[in-house]
Amino acid sequence: MFLKYIFTGAVVWFGFIPAGHAQQASPASSGQAYPARTVRIVIPYPPSGGNDIVARAYADELTRRLGQQVVIDNRPGGMTIIGSELVAKSPPDGYTVLVSSHSTFAIISNVNARLPFDVQRDFAPVALLAIQPFALAVHPSLPANNLKQLIALARPQPGVLTYATSGIGTGGHFCGELLKVMSGINLRHIPYKGGGPALTDVVGGHVSMIVTSLSAERPFIQAKRLRLIAVTSAQRTRLAPEAPTMAESGVTGYEMRGWNAMVAPRGTPAAIIARLNAEVVAMIQSPEARERLDAQGYEPEASSPQQLADLIKSELARYAKLVKVTGLKIE
Repeated sequence: MFLKYIFTGAVVWFGFIPAGHAQQASPASSGQAYPARTVRIVIPYPPSGGNDIVARAYADELTRRLGQQVVIDNRPGGMTIIGSELVAKSPPDGYTVLVSSHSTFAIISNVNARLPFDVQRDFAPVALLAIQPFALAVHPSLPANNLKQLIALARPQPGVLTYATSGIGTGGHFCGELLKVMSGINLRHIPYKGGGPALTDVVGGHVSMIVTSLSAERPFIQAKRLRLIAVTSAQRTRLAPEAPTMAESGVTGYEMRGWNAMVAPRGTPAAIIARLNAEVVAMIQSPEARERLDAQGYEPEASSPQQLADLIKSELARYAKLVKVTGLKIE
């Protein structure tokens, strides 16, 4: 019951407003309309991973909607700390924003006590962008077509089968460790500096399987270079309706999901936050934009800044419980 309560609890979307956001004059109030120059989206992951996919989709649309170039700046490394710290310490003028995942906003604070920033104190929430399940996929050479077969294969050879993720302490890492706890098998974790490099090695047969975003895995699944085993959401996803959930496959109560969001440095003027949020919401409501995100394997999901702040607070608490359940430690 304890595990089921943790992994199937609903997220509360309303009610939390971060304190301490300084009021500053916006460019508009000083006679200059926002944006007046290039806007930079920092991604704390290398190219080709799931977070990179969604950020680039938004960058293209925002360039058109804002009337200024929106560029991508990949700053991978340090469990997303390098790119996230860069944004946290950037001028709060709306020209540098961060697009990252639940790993940055909910996980690393629970596994790293010495972060150079505080996710609730040092960022101004802009908007939720998308949600999606993680997916477990294996190299086609592995003799397992479903999760029950995979568990049966792994159980008598502890530590032999390996699973790749986009890094230590990421959502994929939690998914793998939770699977180990709830199924009683021992898989060896192989962390990478992003989903792209992890996928490359699994597709190349160097690692047995991968747990990462469905969007990143999808092209390789369609090309039959990976075999999709299960998704981690509570229900099947419309993005891959043929794929069973972990719970359907015998690991009762299992549920995990990923999400991506945009934040700005603390102190960014409210008018700029409101403008960016309005453009994201308008984009998600556009049939063309939704179709593009769907094609990339994402379920578009907008929010207000307050709703995103509340989600971050809720997920921080949930992952604190998950750390205790899985015993996951970052060396």
